[in-house]
Amino acid sequence: MNFLIPAIMTFFGLFVAMPILSALARALGLYTIVEEGRCHVYVLFGKVVAILDEPGLYFLWQKLGPAGAYVNWLGRCYVLDMRLDQQYLRSQAVNSEEGAPMGIGIWYEMYISDPVAYLFKNTDPRGSLGANVSNATVRCLSNMPLGEMLETRHKMSQVVRHDVSPKSDEWGYRLGSVYIRKVHFRDRGMIQQIEEKVVNRLRQVTSAIKQDGINQVSIITSTAERQAAIEFARAQAMRPKIVGAALQEISADPEVADAVFEILETQRLLGSQAQITLLPEGREFLGQLLAAEAKAPAPPQ
Repeated sequence: MNFLIPAIMTFFGLFVAMPILSALARALGLYTIVEEGRCHVYVLFGKVVAILDEPGLYFLWQKLGPAGAYVNWLGRCYVLDMRLDQQYLRSQAVNSEEGAPMGIGIWYEMYISDPVAYLFKNTDPRGSLGANVSNATVRCLSNMPLGEMLETRHKMSQVVRHDVSPKSDEWGYRLGSVYIRKVHFRDRGMIQQIEEKVVNRLRQVTSAIKQDGINQVSIITSTAERQAAIEFARAQAMRPKIVGAALQEISADPEVADAVFEILETQRLLGSQAQITLLPEGREFLGQLLAAEAKAPAPPQ
């Protein structure tokens, strides 16, 4: 029991009583907490009495005096988000100087620069800013040359920003960076025609590259064949000279010449696969008989 009772009282004090007391203190204007990136604007009887745009703990009685006790009851506190915001507008319809229907996707940043002007000079600053950016995109970027529209995105972004910024500053909603993210064709038939032209051009380039490669290979092959033919012709022209010089050197010695020619004749006979019949010396009649037998017709079967 000595542990349970203090634990219950601590739980009740931290999770029940403390939030109730904090809410009551804030309602009575004893203090308020401004978070990072937030701004509190206090309006009492149609008049702005305080703007708290720095994060921290504030005592309203110190800031507003006696009005801090009832400003939350009789007035109103606007909590504004001062952080940087972003938005993207897709496919804003414009026409190029050549009459091509184009679409432009534009991305831009915005943030609250003047809380009072943001609250009371325009009922929908965000929507008005988006409409102004869209109108400026169509108005400033229409009738541009198609090549310039596809290439100079940074220049187009600056044109849109300079056109919209003065208007947005009046509402306390300042325009930050503007960037043209996408420029595309909106006509489906035109897109198909461009795709067909690109495909045909790629085929032409591929064919030209292939044909150039074939031509280069043909040039290399013909050059190699020509050089080989020249070398073979040169070798064939040099062969008789070499053979003649060798025969001249061999003919200088009759015995060597007779032996060489006999060897060459023997090699020729062996290489011809012919039948050789050896006859004894002085038997010419036997050779005539063999020749006559070879010429006689074969007997009938």
